[in-house]
Amino acid sequence: MLKKDIVDTPIFGSNEEQRVAPKTELTKEGTAEDIAYQIVHDEAMLDGNARLNLATFVTTWMDDSARRIMAETMDKNMIDKTEYPQTAEIERRCVNIIAKLWNSPEAVDGQYCMGTSTVGSSEACMLGGIAALFRWKKRRKAAGKPTDKPNFIISSCFQVVWEKFAIYWDVEMRQVPVDMNHITLDPEQVVQMCDENTICVVPIQGVTITGLNDDVKAINDALDKLNAKTGWEICIHVDAATGGFILPFIYPDVQWDFRLKWVLSISTSGHKFGLVYPGVGWVVWKDKSYLPQEMNFAVNYLGAEVPSISINFSRPGNQVLAQYYQLIRLGWNGYHDVQASSLNVCLYLREELKKMGIFEFFTDEMPNPLFIWKLKEDPNRKWTLYDLSDRLHIQGWQVPAYTMPANMEEVVIMRIVARQGVGIDLADLLMKDLKACVAELDALENPTNSAEKWNKKQPQTQSCFNHVR
Repeated sequence: MLKKDIVDTPIFGSNEEQRVAPKTELTKEGTAEDIAYQIVHDEAMLDGNARLNLATFVTTWMDDSARRIMAETMDKNMIDKTEYPQTAEIERRCVNIIAKLWNSPEAVDGQYCMGTSTVGSSEACMLGGIAALFRWKKRRKAAGKPTDKPNFIISSCFQVVWEKFAIYWDVEMRQVPVDMNHITLDPEQVVQMCDENTICVVPIQGVTITGLNDDVKAINDALDKLNAKTGWEICIHVDAATGGFILPFIYPDVQWDFRLKWVLSISTSGHKFGLVYPGVGWVVWKDKSYLPQEMNFAVNYLGAEVPSISINFSRPGNQVLAQYYQLIRLGWNGYHDVQASSLNVCLYLREELKKMGIFEFFTDEMPNPLFIWKLKEDPNRKWTLYDLSDRLHIQGWQVPAYTMPANMEEVVIMRIVARQGVGIDLADLLMKDLKACVAELDALENPTNSAEKWNKKQPQTQSCFNHVR
């Protein structure tokens, strides 16, 4: 082969491009900038189209100005508040704005509310759980009681971060099972599971598996009676990864937040319905007294005493700046309109699926822009929702099929999440492809059943229900 001059040769005519990219070790000389870019760019094309991913909760569309802000500020280290004091100030503003949305009693007279940004809502959940654990231990030690058997209570539709919290911090996770009679966290069963070692109850606003909301007010009222009777102080951490940016705009009168006595902390995901690219999350406490002092660290090697609440240390500040951009760009009305539009897309899709006559829905409720369905029983049908999911994937759509948790694990469902960027026209295209896939499956005498293949490639744990938090 003739040696080619890399300077004058097009990328796809160069010697460097005509070799396999390194997979396990560095090359001796490296690769020219434009060719390295092209290789990575082209390999990324093999991923699915994020806009057609109706499995993920994560934001897949932001406007050009938001993207420009993120590109311009990706070099800022969020932890270095001395070098980037305005980014730190903007983080505090975001905490205050979000705390105000959640009716924080601290969000008055311009004072700073207690909270922090995080890498995602998983870290935010972890911080809320740790704070509840430390407060419980402090009370137990003050009373001269043992602290070796803490537990918390959550529905069996939990997100995997809570399993991690239980394992990492040696806290028993007591699961309240869901079934067709109690499809969300049942307050009576919660109270029955509580004891003096219960650090908190974790209701979910926007359950990953079903899209429904646990009844936080009913759980709060049940705990209030229990705490008054026993002298316990079992609190609530609300996992509002999805609902934290839905409820304040669509259901502002629903009491699920700091208006309730025992809700002491709330976490949410800014990169879900907070409308920011991953990854950013938020956690807010009712007031400063509920954040244990031992969780508030300080370091001085960045040029001054820098406080740090989050588990992660160095991380980019551009997601926080993008969150602030969205908050001031959209305002209350803008967030309301975006979330209402996403709900309308889900309503459209659900009605279209209902017209097909072959699907069943678990509830008429749809408080968040996601919903689930299952196939009606038909002894003549030779395909499953796994097959339908695979067929849609061939068309570029990612619509997951999976089983419900314990007590309902024999039930296979599909789920759609509609985010900003999924409009009625895109939903209409999805329905056309879905109907065509169903027709193809019905016409096949022996369609390939994907359940066995799916089970082989998916880990058989709760984590198969989860996405980036």
